Amino acid sequence: MSTKTKKKLSSEYDTLGSRVFDTVNIIVLVGLALITVLPLLYVLAGSFASESEIASRPFFLWPENFVTDTYAFIFSTPTFVRALLTTVVVTAVGTVVQLVLTFTMAYPLAKRYLPGRTLILNLVIFTLVFSGGMIPTYLVVRDLGLLDGYWALILPLAINPFYLIIVKSFFQELPQALEEAARIDGCNEMGVFFKIVLPLSKPIIATFSLFYAVAIWNDYMSPLLYITDPGKWTLQMLVRQLTSADQADALANMDRTFVPPEQGLKFAIVVIATLPILFFYPFLQKHFTKGVLLGGVKE
Repeated sequence: MSTKTKKKLSSEYDTLGSRVFDTVNIIVLVGLALITVLPLLYVLAGSFASESEIASRPFFLWPENFVTDTYAFIFSTPTFVRALLTTVVVTAVGTVVQLVLTFTMAYPLAKRYLPGRTLILNLVIFTLVFSGGMIPTYLVVRDLGLLDGYWALILPLAINPFYLIIVKSFFQELPQALEEAARIDGCNEMGVFFKIVLPLSKPIIATFSLFYAVAIWNDYMSPLLYITDPGKWTLQMLVRQLTSADQADALANMDRTFVPPEQGLKFAIVVIATLPILFFYPFLQKHFTKGVLLGGVKE
């Protein structure tokens, strides 16, 4: 594009209406950013504040006196440490299981020559609109003997049908010539999948790793339904108990030689439960954006 053309385009867009539009957009976006960020900053500041300060100051972004006893109490209690380790393990194992099942099911469904492909896709789409519901799902989990077990937090949500359709569409957009060349070189279907398809799928693998990991990490409904043993609570279940009327049950197994601030304890637990996702997201953001765009093509 020539310099003359660039100047012409810039002059066409540099009008009073465009400047007003940009200004309004900036104001709205800044306002939305503040609405999102300020509560997080308040929770972070409140986790380091004393109980009296939290009670006397309705809103603040910087505590008058930093108090770290709440965090020391949290990390010294076996209940929290056990819940944190349980959540990390369940999230790691669950993400791997969900990725394996989603990708291995999406790959054959991307092949138009697969017998029964249309029927299977229709069944997948049907589950997007209708589901068994909470009670039938609970009965299935119970009859399979998964209650009070960690697999109850993983298997019922092992495949997200919407993600499956996106991954299938992504596989369909991959160049068929690469797969044909691999087959000519002697690769079987599994070799094509592991040596050709998966290396080309790194952006979408990173994307759905983030999606699945965040969903499992933030899930408190599954532990609430399927886990009755407090020793098997996840971190989100502990957060839920601490921020509800059942706080006494959540603190029952904790060291009570030091009683932390009630509100400060809730804030600190929320901060700890949120930080891992905030930490990993910037490293996956590039793949996240690219993967969503690549997987957005539908049949």
